[in-house]
This record gives sequence, structure tokens and C-alpha cells, in this order.
Amino acid sequence: MPAFEHEATLDRALASPGLRGAAPETAARLALTAYARHVFTDYDDLLDEGYDRDSARHFVLDDLNETLRAWGAAPITEEAAEDGENRP
Repeated sequence: MPAFEHEATLDRALASPGLRGAAPETAARLALTAYARHVFTDYDDLLDEGYDRDSARHFVLDDLNETLRAWGAAPITEEAAEDGENRP
């Protein structure tokens, strides 16, 4: 992850009520995933077009994983995405 993205990801984690009670490793992974999904994919555009969250997440999974891999993070598997893992 580029250094300039660290602060934005940390801010997202600290602002999320769902992440405050999570273990640090879990909160970091969820914040990283959420940040990448919102900033580096068309996720928000799909939601604005009327797609539900699960459908929008499905359609951006490849782009999201490309970003995660570029940052040295493990990608989200199709199974994990379908099971709702990596969801803040």
C-alpha cells in the first residue's frame, strides 16, 4: 500500500463503529478492503445505479483484488465474498 494511503485507511477504521470492537488484525483488514473497494473500484457508482451491496461487491471483486495484490495484501476469494467475509 502506498504510504499516502495509510492515513486514509486508518481514518476509515477509526470512524467505523463496526470496526472499533474488532481485533486489530481484523479491523485493519476490513478497513483496507473497504477503503480499496470505495476508492479504487466502481462500487459506489453501482450502488448509485441501484445495485444491492452484494451484487455491487460481486461486480467489483476482480478490481478490488487487483488493488489488494498490488499492495501486497491477500485477495478476497469468491467463496469469502459470497459468505460475507471481509465486510465491516
